Amino acid sequence: MRVRDLGIVPGQLPAGEFNAITDVPGVLVGHTTLIQDEVVRTGVTAVLPHGDNLFREKVAAGVATINGFGKAVGFEQIRELGVIETPILLTNTLNVGKVADALIAYMLRTNPEIGLATGSINPVVGETNDGYLSDIRARPLTPALVEQALTQPSYGEVEEGDVGAGAGTVAFGWKGGIGTSSRHLAASDGGYTVGVLVQSNFGGELTVAGVPVWKDLPDPAEYARSLAVPPPSTGDGSIMMVVATDAPLDAAQLQRLARRALVGLARTGSVMSNGSGDYVIAFSTAKDNLRDSNASAQPARSIAGEGMSPLFQATAEATEEAILNSLFRAHTVHGHRGTAAALPLEPVLKALRRAQALKPARPAKP
Repeated sequence: MRVRDLGIVPGQLPAGEFNAITDVPGVLVGHTTLIQDEVVRTGVTAVLPHGDNLFREKVAAGVATINGFGKAVGFEQIRELGVIETPILLTNTLNVGKVADALIAYMLRTNPEIGLATGSINPVVGETNDGYLSDIRARPLTPALVEQALTQPSYGEVEEGDVGAGAGTVAFGWKGGIGTSSRHLAASDGGYTVGVLVQSNFGGELTVAGVPVWKDLPDPAEYARSLAVPPPSTGDGSIMMVVATDAPLDAAQLQRLARRALVGLARTGSVMSNGSGDYVIAFSTAKDNLRDSNASAQPARSIAGEGMSPLFQATAEATEEAILNSLFRAHTVHGHRGTAAALPLEPVLKALRRAQALKPARPAKP
């Protein structure tokens, strides 16, 4: 179940219709999940800012590196030029090169002008290490599997938990994965939507709606030992966070927005440990700001500085809930080196009831 189904409602702002990154108009998400015996638990998740040709209609973007223990591809050019020109792909650490290569091949095939009438292409790929549940040395992802995520995305509801790039991830010692959430601003704040999708694979002391539920949970390492399997890590690890909005923001504003995902991450109990790769990529789908091959052109318009605060709040709240959804939607998974159990819900709910932190879900945006 998603956290709102249980009365856990982080923050104050209302969610969008699907409470997902796809509530931002035009955004699509696709997954490819690869399961092979009990050796491989991995995949690809694709986030498409819009359904048209991204190379020809680039979107304004910004990135934030919170802790750089990771293998992100394409982020430096986004930092420099402020645009995204390919779908965003998430996968595991040692498949980054293969996924980036498959993305380049796909973009070359669908854009024959690349390298002839235009410059080259900047593939965008992020990762976390799923080596506990999946044989990371196998590197099993093929161009066909990558293309499946790229060519079969959908609007609306988004699969969460142990799917796509989240198939083999572990968070707080429990099964992590893909999670998403959104927030809708009031008309007085522009009526914009912010959506977040995460790939959770990190550690810390799990906190839900401000309640330190980790104190009521069994030790995931002891639980694993009771099953006679190696315990998953509860410390180092990584998270990829993708933030989308229809607010007309320029690259500098989107970089500021990306940094606010850190607030939501911290609320869940992460301290962004030494071995953690924590990255955020944020983009705007505002139609007035779509750009052609002149990637250095500035967006047509952007909102006033004082209008950023509601968007900051929306990003923090949606990130927090997306992370929780990635945990609450995941299942127990047996894999390459052991077992990652699904988060036990009853101890969590008991702690939240005791703290009077459960409340009726807020209505979604009509």
